[in-house]
Amino acid sequence: MKRGRQGKIFSMVLLAWLTQSCTAVDHQDFFSQYEEDYKQRVDYVEHDVPRDGLSIRAREYGADKPGPTLILMHGFPDSMHIYDWLVPLLANDRHIITFDFIGWGDSDKPADHRYDVASLRRDLEAVIEYFHPGELVLVMHDASGQPGIDWALMHPEQVAGLVLLNTYYTTAPTLRPPEAIDLFSTPGIRRDISVWATTHWDYLWQKRYNEQMARFFNDSERLETFQKVIGYQSLQIRPAFFGLNRVLRDEVAKRQARLPDLKAFQPPVRIVFGRDDPYLNAGVAEDFHRLFPHSELYLVPEARHFVQIDQPERVAAILRSFPE
Repeated sequence: MKRGRQGKIFSMVLLAWLTQSCTAVDHQDFFSQYEEDYKQRVDYVEHDVPRDGLSIRAREYGADKPGPTLILMHGFPDSMHIYDWLVPLLANDRHIITFDFIGWGDSDKPADHRYDVASLRRDLEAVIEYFHPGELVLVMHDASGQPGIDWALMHPEQVAGLVLLNTYYTTAPTLRPPEAIDLFSTPGIRRDISVWATTHWDYLWQKRYNEQMARFFNDSERLETFQKVIGYQSLQIRPAFFGLNRVLRDEVAKRQARLPDLKAFQPPVRIVFGRDDPYLNAGVAEDFHRLFPHSELYLVPEARHFVQIDQPERVAAILRSFPE
């Protein structure tokens, strides 16, 4: 056993040594041009939302539009840019807010911050307190499912509805963690060496990042754009990514106790999952459908983990009429 562990350590250190001569790809020019093109196409107002001495970057679309406000939340390791394909299809009809959680995207990234679900929920609370949207629809993807659902259970009177996009809350029989999440959330020497290596070598981080993202998309052209846009931002989000992964298993386990609250939740819920996501898959969506009493299930074909990027038109059609 001891020799086996030493061999793993040696292999990982050797890999890090071999990659130290490689350089990370700089996507800054691509990102800048992408942002400029987006501003030309889509009308929004940017805000810096205060939160306990920190700043959350948010974008507001269609402030004069009626109806419940859509608050769109990202997961990890990404940012509010995961909605750049979806928002333009809805912004003429709905008031929409997107934002980056602390530690992600263009929000502050303190190295000594405690990155956990409570912190994510506090970010959401700060955004809601800042915009005072009245009734709202929370749209959650990936890791934002836990803070979003937690907040909704605490404030059901403000919730016009929930939309779950390939997300999770607690354990599910078919849930399969992505390879990168499994690696960085499993305690042990393998995780420790991986954190150390991907912290010290940007190239190694980008390589792992791109390999994982390639498994999340059905649309190869949008994958390439996404890898450059979010890849440019991803080098700075490592403390948040590692921090959330360290507490991930505990956060998932302790929410088992809240399943009765989900079954008693009264606002409407739409569950919109990319049917071909191998991780947060159709079985996870069906579990949500059984748990929420007033839910509708949509399994979108030809879409994987990022259903709002693979099939934005279909997702927009589902959200445009919600709540009825």
